[in-house]
Amino acid sequence: MEIRGASAIVTGGASGIGAATARRLAKRGAKVVVADLNADAGQQLAQEIDGVFVPVDVTDTAQIEAAVNAAIELAPLKALVNSAGIGSAQRTIGRDGEFASAHNIDVYKKVIAINLIGTFDAVRLAATAMSRNDPGEDKDRGAIVNLASVAAFDGQIGQAAYSSSKGGVVGMTLPVARDLSAAGIRLNTIAPGLIDTPIYGSGPESDAFKAKLGESVLFPKRLGVPDELASMVEELLTNSYMNAEVVRVDGGIRMPPK
Repeated sequence: MEIRGASAIVTGGASGIGAATARRLAKRGAKVVVADLNADAGQQLAQEIDGVFVPVDVTDTAQIEAAVNAAIELAPLKALVNSAGIGSAQRTIGRDGEFASAHNIDVYKKVIAINLIGTFDAVRLAATAMSRNDPGEDKDRGAIVNLASVAAFDGQIGQAAYSSSKGGVVGMTLPVARDLSAAGIRLNTIAPGLIDTPIYGSGPESDAFKAKLGESVLFPKRLGVPDELASMVEELLTNSYMNAEVVRVDGGIRMPPK
């Protein structure tokens, strides 16, 4: 699918995998809407890639609609990448047998609201706009890539909320791709492994921690870098025969219980 001259939305686009993806899509000739809560980083990146920044909290439908409308004003919307998300680490029950020590249910709901519901909300709204496009060579009107995680399959101790949310993203892949096929819209999902993003901090202690984490990767024994994920996003958007698939990009890692 050709994205040159089209618009694209990247949620969580101000940093990490989202920012690397925004840069790649811009190099392919797309007009990119950087949709993120971080206004400073988002505006700086949008200026760098000649795109547009739109403040978006993916739990707010109106803000997602604003990003879709901003994209349409630039060019026909043909690509959506859902990279926005948060993590959480909390065990299901505490050690004292008290209800109050069990997993905070509001934290669980928040992770689901952002990672799963926010992803689906962006999909349904962006796909609606894509369905209005004139069909391309393969009768295609657009493509979507969602970011899940290997935690959807190898969830560790304390990852109940995060794994649930990412498992939901994996689970929606086939049925939503089937729904969208009638409109000529493809949908795929990427499940990243351990990726070197700002979440790990910086400095000697951070470098040592990341090196230790990298030892658990099958090969190469290091954390992935955002551009390696962005490369797969680009392929899934532009390869017209990739559809309804979940692709692990993880160096072969299988996460241990903890």
